[in-house]
Amino acid sequence: MPRYLVERTFPEGLNVPMNDAGATAMGGVIARNAEKGVTWVQSFVSPDRSKSFCIYDAPSPEAIRSTAQKNSLPVDKITEVRVLDPYFYR
Repeated sequence: MPRYLVERTFPEGLNVPMNDAGATAMGGVIARNAEKGVTWVQSFVSPDRSKSFCIYDAPSPEAIRSTAQKNSLPVDKITEVRVLDPYFYR
């Protein structure tokens, strides 16, 4: 399955509560993603919480865009990526 880097901008900042409500919200995102075969692998967030960089496994960029819309998440850019591990060369 292809892997993608998804860049997002949150003008008001990304705020996910670290409690049961946040866990429920993230569970809903995961479930809606699964409907299109999209797997959220990991995300990185800028210190000011205005940008996120998310790694996804998905059948296509369109599947990511579709699930982002269902999850009310912005999408600035989707780039197909491959893993480059510095320890591979040892």
